[in-house]
Amino acid sequence: MRRADRLFQIIQYLRTRRITTAQWLAEQLEVSERTIYRDISDLTASGVPIEGEAGIGYVLRKGFDLPPLMFTEEELAALTLGAQIVKSWADPQLAGAAQNILSKVELVLPDALKDKLNNSRLFSPMVRLAPETAYTLAMLRQAAAANQKISFGYTRADGNTSQRTVWPLGLFFWGSVWTLAAWCELRGALRNFRIDRITAPNVTGELFETTQGRTLNDFIDNCNKGEEDNGSE
Repeated sequence: MRRADRLFQIIQYLRTRRITTAQWLAEQLEVSERTIYRDISDLTASGVPIEGEAGIGYVLRKGFDLPPLMFTEEELAALTLGAQIVKSWADPQLAGAAQNILSKVELVLPDALKDKLNNSRLFSPMVRLAPETAYTLAMLRQAAAANQKISFGYTRADGNTSQRTVWPLGLFFWGSVWTLAAWCELRGALRNFRIDRITAPNVTGELFETTQGRTLNDFIDNCNKGEEDNGSE
């Protein structure tokens, strides 16, 4: 958890509890008590009215609230719909993050805008990905962020199967399916893989470096040019 998120969460805990100990906060946020003490000190120094002391507990003085967030109705509609789509079509970690975003926004919205947020007329049916696809999506997303090679079995549309080792570059959502843009070592070229056709994905433990001609921008440029060499598998 990023420090800014942790500080925000500390405030939310203090808002909803009569008295909160550093030990309890440390357990909830999975950090040390020393970290909590430092966070409380920084929050107090920034003007958050926290009362109490180490070893006893902390309370947030009544009347304190975070500054309200102001959105237009269209902005709230876009935020809500986007979060709903993520909850329906992404892996569980991203789905949970989307819900957390809505919860954080709702906490600091003025009452009039809370009604707009909760009464949206835009919906994304909770279709959800198959569990194995969601698992693969999460693994690929993390591997792409860390520049880690992935190996997997792949079944093409014509039924042919093969074993691939790829450099995951980016993930694309097409409304009903996800695809992986990657440099494929077997083909020696940029390729686009449907995630629901990937089996037994595995992080190899080997890192790849950004290489000219093998980047996400190269993949996008080739797609824009209509080049066949990075077409779908």
